[in-house]
Amino acid sequence: MTARRIARFVASSWLLLVLVAAPAGARSVRAETGGDDREFARAPSWSIPTEEEVRRRLAAWLAAESAAGRVDATAAATMDARWSADRAAASGDLLDRVVHAIAQADPRCDAIRRGAASAAAADTSWLDAADTAPFERDAVKLWLGREWVRQDRFDEGLAVMAGLDPADAVDPAALLFHRAACQHWMLEADLAAESLDRLLERAGEIPIRYERVARLLRSDLASLEDESLDHIARRMRDSTRRLDQGRAGPRTLAVQEGVIESLDKLIKAIEQQQQQQQQQQSQASGGSGGGRGGNATPMDDSRIAGGKGPGEVTKRDIGEGDGWGKLPPHQREEAMQQIGREFPAHYREAIEHYFKRLASGEEKRP
Repeated sequence: MTARRIARFVASSWLLLVLVAAPAGARSVRAETGGDDREFARAPSWSIPTEEEVRRRLAAWLAAESAAGRVDATAAATMDARWSADRAAASGDLLDRVVHAIAQADPRCDAIRRGAASAAAADTSWLDAADTAPFERDAVKLWLGREWVRQDRFDEGLAVMAGLDPADAVDPAALLFHRAACQHWMLEADLAAESLDRLLERAGEIPIRYERVARLLRSDLASLEDESLDHIARRMRDSTRRLDQGRAGPRTLAVQEGVIESLDKLIKAIEQQQQQQQQQQSQASGGSGGGRGGNATPMDDSRIAGGKGPGEVTKRDIGEGDGWGKLPPHQREEAMQQIGREFPAHYREAIEHYFKRLASGEEKRP
């Protein structure tokens, strides 16, 4: 981005902050977590697996991978003991327990799990390899996507969870919730609404934190309008997030260019609206009339007035040329203080500089 474009982006950002700071009573975002459930009253399209079902799937995966020689042979034999220990240590988080068990058998998964803080740099290419079992692939991808969302890496999180099916997921509620969170942040409103609606098909069965936040996000999407100040502000927030993460690549540049374009359109629309209002006021004041008949109109510039006056004006004595622009000290200081109160600081500096040039003879007097 060139210096000129950066300057425009910064200036537009400042303008947006000023506009957003104005009272916003026109829109009210609903904050209740209850609401009418009729919009979600359809037959659920997905089910929540029980802990025992997930444990059996994990055991079957371990047995198959052990027989093929792809994982540690002792992992299958000790799975039940580790499963019980993890249940107490992981506070009931089923997805964490599954991935921990997989990591005990597969060093590649263990490397991803241990490097969660820098998961964006981890090797994940093996997840899409032909010899990776679907159970391991889906569980690790879901866990990794959730970690990326927690790190505000919504692009990566959405990409890694894009192909996952709730019907096959270890924790389908976590999949739908975190996928919707990515789509909501990235302003993919239609896709986010679809994910949230599917999640709320199981309202009352999913964790209460998922349900309450999902309802808030759903309500927020209903009040969001494209190209509005709110919409533009969110895109600016996304750009700031990307820059904070050191990602100033083409995607970030595209977001910034889109913000500038939207601001230009918004400013142009405001200017057009102001011009229309001024024209209407001018027409209204002209129609009220100030002439004898009440219908006087301004004279065209191209017409000669044809007045009959002598064309003379009263001459005023404004003093000698050397005294032009000089005021008594107290009046001059009073004027400078008035300028300082009503105008930015650089105006006062410019005027003081002008007076100094006058005093030194550098400035040509009228």
